[in-house]
Amino acid sequence: MADTIGMAAQAAGQAVRFGLYLGLNRIVDWRTNALGRAPTEKPRGPIPSQAELLRDLISVLMQDAAAVRDGLYPPMSDEPPLPVQLKRIGDMLADLPSATARRNTRDASTATAEVSDHLPDYFVQDFHFQTGGYLTDDSAKLYDLQVETLFYGAAGAMRRQALRPIAKFMHGRDQRRMRLLDVACGTGRFLRAVRLAYPAMKLSGLDLSRPYLDEAQRHLKGLRPVDWIAANAEAIPLPDASQDIVTTVFLFHELPPEVRRHVAAEMARVLKPGGLLVFIDSLQMGDRPGWDGLLEAFPARFHEPYYHHYAIDDLDGVFREARLEAVEQSTAFLAKMMVRRKVA
Repeated sequence: MADTIGMAAQAAGQAVRFGLYLGLNRIVDWRTNALGRAPTEKPRGPIPSQAELLRDLISVLMQDAAAVRDGLYPPMSDEPPLPVQLKRIGDMLADLPSATARRNTRDASTATAEVSDHLPDYFVQDFHFQTGGYLTDDSAKLYDLQVETLFYGAAGAMRRQALRPIAKFMHGRDQRRMRLLDVACGTGRFLRAVRLAYPAMKLSGLDLSRPYLDEAQRHLKGLRPVDWIAANAEAIPLPDASQDIVTTVFLFHELPPEVRRHVAAEMARVLKPGGLLVFIDSLQMGDRPGWDGLLEAFPARFHEPYYHHYAIDDLDGVFREARLEAVEQSTAFLAKMMVRRKVA
């Protein structure tokens, strides 16, 4: 039975989120420009108009609401309480002068290197010029707010696209017998959506950052437990063929090229034959040719040292080499989804 009330509630909530984060995006841009914009190269590729971007964003939000109507997954419910959100907005705006100053001098060194001896070098830097990179409690608390502000409130809807192929895969299967691993689970936003859709599924979340895993655990408080794994995705500490589903969201563009290949191989190793991989990350060059200039501008504005190579990397070849065969591929606003099955 179609859940029209759920769809209406989801659409209304998304409209409120869009208004909030669009306003925050404008405030952050205004404040950043006032603090001094770093010099950037003019993109060679085309850039979509603001109207085109907003039309595409609204389309993704409506698709998300339609999925709720069709029963693919429940409405989104992952915003923090209003007092907490207001404090985080204040903290994000208060951090802008420091982050902007480091961006303008291209200084992405992290102040928390002393706690990161066990971490790979590529991880110990302040991605996006966000204070603390991925290594502090403060950055874990601000991350979701910053990402939603960047994407006008559409980050959740882009992540939730991964629930569609999972729903197809799960049709006729007993969720109590299924295992899902989310690689680079971050603050657990996607795992919360999975847990609400599949309350009995066995879930694991792997991440290199202990503060982000702690935030993820708080985010899923009150729901059935998730197995949290503090580890490098280059060496996933799980047995071969132990997972029915592996997901990864916005990880690969922050990995060096050779590391992407190691991680793809590890995800394939832990998947059962016939198991499902759902990959979501940034668009790549040519996915939407009229938007290529936007992808060129992204690493100039934010510290993304591996993004340029990601944007031109042969991901199909990476997954084929790992014996993960293509099922489907699609785009949603600024994200692309690639669905793969492990060759039996």
